[in-house]
Amino acid sequence: MKAFVVEKIADKEFTSGIQDICIPKCEEKEVVIKVSYSSLNYKDALSSIGNPGVTRTFPHVTGIDVAGTVFESTSPVFKIGERVLVTGYDMGMNTNGGHAQYVKVPAAWVARIPDSISDKEIMTFGTAGLTAALSVNELIENGIKPESGDILVTGATGGVGSIAIAILSKLGYNIIAISGKSERVDFLKKIGAKEVILREEFEAQSNKPMLSEKYAGVIDTVGGKILANALKEVKYDGVVTCCGLTSSSELNTNVFPFILRGVRLIGIDSVECKLEKKQAAWEKLASRWKINSLNTIINEITLDEIKTAYEHLLSGKAVGRYVVKIKE
Repeated sequence: MKAFVVEKIADKEFTSGIQDICIPKCEEKEVVIKVSYSSLNYKDALSSIGNPGVTRTFPHVTGIDVAGTVFESTSPVFKIGERVLVTGYDMGMNTNGGHAQYVKVPAAWVARIPDSISDKEIMTFGTAGLTAALSVNELIENGIKPESGDILVTGATGGVGSIAIAILSKLGYNIIAISGKSERVDFLKKIGAKEVILREEFEAQSNKPMLSEKYAGVIDTVGGKILANALKEVKYDGVVTCCGLTSSSELNTNVFPFILRGVRLIGIDSVECKLEKKQAAWEKLASRWKINSLNTIINEITLDEIKTAYEHLLSGKAVGRYVVKIKE
């Protein structure tokens, strides 16, 4: 089978590209999936350059998302021919991932694809869409309604940010987007943002410990100074979700938003969260949260184009979602 393989050739030196490798053998309580679509995520790009925080086992096949049909199964839960997907856990990290024609995973990682959504659509969501859905769900579960006020979405042109905007817009929320890409303002408004603030402007805000109340909720995908500034402007009893660190893993803040306004900061993890929680999110994304603007955020590529796409992701030039079509 064909796969996108990363190899370590020397200390801190890696090479990657398409290779022919063996189809994996199905062992106890495992499933082999014939892959139809995968996607690209920032974590995949880091794995492709040997980032030790993501991958330490080489040679390695990237791809933390995969959709397809069961090709072989030793689990009583899944039958040959069923449409399934996997996101998160260790797949694509130190276990071979979905950028291949076939992938082997533990059956405990596998979710069923709802009938109302295609393989391509669910991979357009992928880990980014799952993370966005989990973030939106936390806002809703904690009482943030469309009438509560504006929702701030950071890292808005990225996978999580753009899908979060589209979902929130469909649900009737008013969204303010933050982006470092001034040329993408029209794109963000097209998918549902009512207003766009440029990153440099937002980062340059006052160093005061608190600022005027503006946002009922925040979906943050970048961390760092942007998250710190956002916390200062959240309304009383507001909710902030945090799922990323593309700006910084540091958070230099103070306790005032939490003890004076009752702001709640909620971490989002889509990797190790329970399969039941993932399945529930997929059901929502396939039904009442399914967005009509998916085609506007898709960049469909093949295995041969992954390397170039990784360069765009690592340089911050990527917009929307890369979906990888796996050919026969």
